[in-house]
Amino acid sequence: MTDPTFLSERTSADGSARRRTPRLVGITVAILILIVLGFAAIRLSVDVPSLTAGTLPDDPYDARFVRHPWLTYLHIGPGVLYMVGATLQLAYWFRRRHYSVHRRLGRIVLGAGLLTGASAVVIGLLFPFGGLAEMSATVLFGAWFGVSLMLAFRAIRVDDIVRHRRWMTRAFAIGVGVGTIRIWIALFQVTGLLTFPAAFGSGVLDLVHAARFGRRTLAARPAAATGNDHPNAAPRSRTT
Repeated sequence: MTDPTFLSERTSADGSARRRTPRLVGITVAILILIVLGFAAIRLSVDVPSLTAGTLPDDPYDARFVRHPWLTYLHIGPGVLYMVGATLQLAYWFRRRHYSVHRRLGRIVLGAGLLTGASAVVIGLLFPFGGLAEMSATVLFGAWFGVSLMLAFRAIRVDDIVRHRRWMTRAFAIGVGVGTIRIWIALFQVTGLLTFPAAFGSGVLDLVHAARFGRRTLAARPAAATGNDHPNAAPRSRTT
């Protein structure tokens, strides 16, 4: 016969773990977003003086961005907008308290995401600084990013909130992956392991963690899983 005290302690521990998971993920995502924004600021600090003076940086990596400023900032500008906007969009408190703003902002975030994803694919194809590894990873994950956004949009058009949120989470994981890729590249460069498999490793890990996070958060918030973000929303029974 099972000890009721043991069952109570186990249930309490499981509930505590579910509460901690979103908090830890939130902190991790915040750090990665700061890394992305930090690199965008560094990009500006390098490019603006060169563009103003009409010169090219000595570093070939930096020079390619200055040679193609329109394409560069067609990627960076909407990318920053997407990262900040999508962070709010995926926050449960924001959807719950500002549902109408959430819907309007979603259209802007979707457009910014598609624009930054398409420009990433173009940059990866035309200027693969890291060779075949970078080009392949950029095109693959850039295309998957765009597909995820379009599937999320299609889901919300038919009022399938569960599937919509899952696809938006997958797209966001790829976007946040820009931050983790910076960490991985630094580690791989130091160890000399910047190879073809390594270029894909961070992207795959981000998608795996996104899937785990999606399952845990939906399990932790039954109301969110059924689409009850709006105070007047009716319960839904639709599943993926």
